[in-house]
Amino acid sequence: MAGLDRARELGRRETGLAVAVTSRADGSPQASVVNAAVLDHPVAGDPVVGFVSTGATRKLANLRARPRMTLVFRSAWDWVAVEGDAELTGPDDHLPGFDDGQLPRLLREIYASAVGGTPDQWAGLDARMAVERQTAVLVRPVRIYSNPPDPEA
Repeated sequence: MAGLDRARELGRRETGLAVAVTSRADGSPQASVVNAAVLDHPVAGDPVVGFVSTGATRKLANLRARPRMTLVFRSAWDWVAVEGDAELTGPDDHLPGFDDGQLPRLLREIYASAVGGTPDQWAGLDARMAVERQTAVLVRPVRIYSNPPDPEA
């Protein structure tokens, strides 16, 4: 299993938990844990890694200034890192070609892909997502690398 297929599989094993690493202004890394998943880009249709961030987070500020990041998925000793360019779409960020009215649906799709269920099952969170100014982060892979897969897994 290679690339994004491996990220998808490891994410499923851990309810989408991944470490998201952005860069601070001084170049040092800033890490946090997110629920992430591989899904199709809402405009271009190519595979990306997506996660949702609350509006006033340090990672969003970092990505607005420096839109390159790394996500690391792991399960036991298996891991895969996805480096790429991040695009944001949310109340404070517009993605060209994306209908902003579809944001609640996209956020639900990311949650469902990462954590489970269907997008409709996450609809009850729409109001909270709006109040929290949640933003979709879509990472277009540039480099993917990992340890060798465990043949026992």
